[in-house]
Amino acid sequence: MRALRRVSPADHPGGRGLRRRIGGRAAAVLVAAGLLPAVATAVSTLPGSAETGTVVTAGDSCTVPPDRRIAEVQGSGTASPLVGQTVRVEGVVTGDFQRPDQLGGFYFQDPAPDADPATSDGLFALARESATDVRAGDRVLVTGRVAEFDGLTELSPVTAVEVCGTGTVRPARVVLPRAAGTTFEPLENMLVTFPGPLTLTDHYDLGRYGEVTIAAGGRLFQPTDREGVDPALDARRSLLVDDGSTVRNPATIPYAGSPAVPRLGDTAPGITGVLSYGFDAYRLEPTQEIRFARTNPRLSAPLPVGGTVRVASLNTLNWFTTLGSRGAATALEQRRQLAKIVATLQGLDADVVGLMEVENNGLTALQALVDALNAKAGAGTYEALVHPHPGGDAIHVAAIYKPARVTPVGAARSSTDPVFRRPPLIQEFRRAGGGPPFTLVVNHFKSKGCDADAPAPDQEHGQGCYNDERVRQARAVLGLIESMDLPDPLVIGDLNAYGEEDPIHTLEQSGLVSLTKRFVPEPSRYSFLFGGRSGELDHALAGGELASRVTGATIWHVNSDESRILDYTTEFNPPGLYRPDAFRSSDHDPLLVGLNLPGGGG
Repeated sequence: MRALRRVSPADHPGGRGLRRRIGGRAAAVLVAAGLLPAVATAVSTLPGSAETGTVVTAGDSCTVPPDRRIAEVQGSGTASPLVGQTVRVEGVVTGDFQRPDQLGGFYFQDPAPDADPATSDGLFALARESATDVRAGDRVLVTGRVAEFDGLTELSPVTAVEVCGTGTVRPARVVLPRAAGTTFEPLENMLVTFPGPLTLTDHYDLGRYGEVTIAAGGRLFQPTDREGVDPALDARRSLLVDDGSTVRNPATIPYAGSPAVPRLGDTAPGITGVLSYGFDAYRLEPTQEIRFARTNPRLSAPLPVGGTVRVASLNTLNWFTTLGSRGAATALEQRRQLAKIVATLQGLDADVVGLMEVENNGLTALQALVDALNAKAGAGTYEALVHPHPGGDAIHVAAIYKPARVTPVGAARSSTDPVFRRPPLIQEFRRAGGGPPFTLVVNHFKSKGCDADAPAPDQEHGQGCYNDERVRQARAVLGLIESMDLPDPLVIGDLNAYGEEDPIHTLEQSGLVSLTKRFVPEPSRYSFLFGGRSGELDHALAGGELASRVTGATIWHVNSDESRILDYTTEFNPPGLYRPDAFRSSDHDPLLVGLNLPGGGG
């Protein structure tokens, strides 16, 4: 699980985090030396830039002249040269976020910007509406003390605000990706517009902080998931979009009704707002409504995979019958979680399903799931396998199957090798009525998360903590296939390794074939979202003659593309958004594989 974002300082309603930046005088020196492209060149040649008439003013001038220009306050260095001084500056309000549930202030921009490309012409004034209520388009004279709040140049406290006319600011047009070596610093606190299409690539903090991340050129992928990913380019083509608020778990979640909660892959035609900074990232505070088009529509069922036997893999995201542990905290949440998992299993309609993150309490949790599923699918539709050695972890892998479609061959097997924290479940199946068997090997490798016992992560391979352990687990699985002489193995599960990482390469180099790499188009080959980047943690690999009998494989994107505000939990999620369907039943997408197995019956 990802750590919660730091809480903004209580004494500052517009609290922002520390940042590292290249801007101002330092940027000017690099530009002069030819080491850094001039941001202003890229921006000023586009419509709406300072040199093409960014600001058009109308109305009266303020009665008292300003004693400083906004550009003077910003300065050309990494911090304002006037920090601690009280100044009087004039500008046009571009973004009104004065309410207590917002940023507690407003952005305003100089009506006559200077010609220095290294200086911004916008400021943030920490002034609530209770002092002087302003509106976008007001021409204001603001008196306040210059401050650098964790790197953001602003006026705080503000001692006087005079509204003395009106004005219009045209947003600077900025095209993503930014040029290499540049930052958004010269546009800090200024009104900007980003033309689309812009793809939604992260919504993890949508419900928590009202934040999403968009990107030009499509969603972002994990660099170790596939070839050709450029993390530096991805950083330059993406942008964090905020909701103009410091409130956690807002009662009204942005975009949740436009007309539905957006999915990853949905697109916006363009966005306009003030470019600010907070919590270690430049962010856009929208001044116009953003509406995402459903360019990544939901599929009510997985794509067809063919075959005479269908096998699925699903991480249940901690299906527990024990309340208040890893899964549901209340009986209501448990009912909601169970309904979503059952809907997912019904949609998959697989003959055999490997499951991860089921509570390790004997058959109690697994049988409860089977009973609920059979209540919908019909009595006796599914049966549970008994894991002979589930291990000592709180969760274990499991499997269920349709006895009318397939028949277990012999007893389920596992391993006592201590390399497995969650030992695999091994079961041979054949079609009901006869035919050659195949062997299901259900796995859940060690997670990437770093804890107190974790070795230092290898910064070179970038594969997270415990990568070496996952490699050893992959080798151990191969050892089981060989030592047990398992016929036609199908290795499935949450391997906690992306597609081009060492554990997957270890399995592939033994002759196992990745079925998703073979059948799923690369843009759709992902099952998990982390850090704003999609990737495939869940895999299906076939060996022996079984690889030639695979008729298809697909990933049903019911979870990773969906916002977590749609899941079963009740603590912060708006109650009206919950549905007892498959969407956001887990944080991992399920996989489905079709096998063309000979034999009779079923």
